[in-house]
Amino acid sequence: MSQTSEQRLVDARRLLAAGLVSLDPSVAALAASFEAAGHQLALVGGPVRDALLGRPALDLDFTTDARPEHTEKLLAAWGQAHWDIGRAFGTIGARRGDVIVEVTTYRSDRYRATSRKPEVAFGDTLPGDLGRRDFTVNAMAVQLPSMTFVDPFDGLTDLAARRLRTPASPEESFSDDPLRMLRAARFAAQLGFTVDPPVLSAMEQMGQRLSIVAVERIRTELEKLILADRPRPGLEILVETGLADLVLPELPALRLEADEHRRHKDVYEHSLMVLEQAMALENGPRGPVPGPDLVIRLAALLHDIGKPATRRFDPSGAVTFHHHEVVGAKLVARRLKALRFDKETTRCVARLTELHLRFHGYGEGEWTDSAVRRYVADAGPLLDRLHVLTRSDCTTRNKRKAARLAAAYDDLEARIVRLKEQEELDAVRPDLDGNEIMRLLGIGPGKEVGRAWKYLKELRLDRGPLPAEQAREELLRWWATQREPRTGPAGPQ
Repeated sequence: MSQTSEQRLVDARRLLAAGLVSLDPSVAALAASFEAAGHQLALVGGPVRDALLGRPALDLDFTTDARPEHTEKLLAAWGQAHWDIGRAFGTIGARRGDVIVEVTTYRSDRYRATSRKPEVAFGDTLPGDLGRRDFTVNAMAVQLPSMTFVDPFDGLTDLAARRLRTPASPEESFSDDPLRMLRAARFAAQLGFTVDPPVLSAMEQMGQRLSIVAVERIRTELEKLILADRPRPGLEILVETGLADLVLPELPALRLEADEHRRHKDVYEHSLMVLEQAMALENGPRGPVPGPDLVIRLAALLHDIGKPATRRFDPSGAVTFHHHEVVGAKLVARRLKALRFDKETTRCVARLTELHLRFHGYGEGEWTDSAVRRYVADAGPLLDRLHVLTRSDCTTRNKRKAARLAAAYDDLEARIVRLKEQEELDAVRPDLDGNEIMRLLGIGPGKEVGRAWKYLKELRLDRGPLPAEQAREELLRWWATQREPRTGPAGPQ
């Protein structure tokens, strides 16, 4: 073992000790109650791993030999509230003050070959329970109240080496719970760990096993991966092992397409770069997009997925992807819907995909005020995210071109700010409201009012705010051009 790894082990033990000392005193009371009842209790999994890494533990997970009915009685006496929503899986939760705990009975369950749910079987020993966990770094425990560190699968060594291994063989582990294959990619993104070659090999061979996993669980893992501090390594693992072909096939499909500007190895590499650049602008100086932001990250990753379907070669041999933003928006909506993302997230990511090319051409010539207004109106509440996506989409290595595009977008944003101050662009509405439209045209509520309102809004976008009298004149002039003869205050229409 290298000196670096040895030092990491020393540091990990020190951090674990510090983490255990900082445990809320109510945890000691919980441990004492289990011990007094003749039961074992151990802090297990993520909280132990995070303590060893010096990371704050957001959740406290415990395991015990007590069966759920006994656990519930002990937690009811310890906490101010308790719940048994996870009883079928041996889990009872409770809260005491600000401390929330979940206690799960030792388990030795596994999946049937065609089942999405495990056959729950309770175990009797802590090592047996640890042996059914996903990775060795999550198969460590601290017995309470003795504070005894339990590590039957040498997870501490793997933690020091930043390596993901499985307690059992990878094939057995992934057969028991196929979702662990996605978790391997997620932990690589969240923790910066490498995945052991035998684990990668099993992921390549067993990907089809994911077909038995509920879509919602797959989506949750993808969300956690994309929201990680460094999602790129996790995404690359998904693509390299073939798992992305099963859960997000549009991403690996981008490897086949050369970028139209020939600036990158392929559109896949470009998309990963856009994702990283968008992350760098979260909470940045150019817009209030607090990170991590799922919508902007999904849009950055998927904004070009329409390119494979629109790839064409012109007579000169150049590659084009005309209207890929429109096609891509539809593909994004279809994929996110299939993954059971919520409607608002799906709508926002698809809309950003559709809008991500709107800026291009601005640097070649001055936009009119009308064009700027429409840019703002079309983006609506997504404007700040569109700023981030558009800036991130510039990945050229040509520094002069990059500087020119950045300056052009700086100018566009400055003009948006000026027009907003002058015209209240955030709430672009016609200069006349529905009541005045009906009064002026002598009509009642209906589709015609909506058509008139839309016309006035288009006029507002084209020409900016108009005096009320001029807006009335324009409305009457438009009304007179409509094909069907009508009668109103202005005479025969």
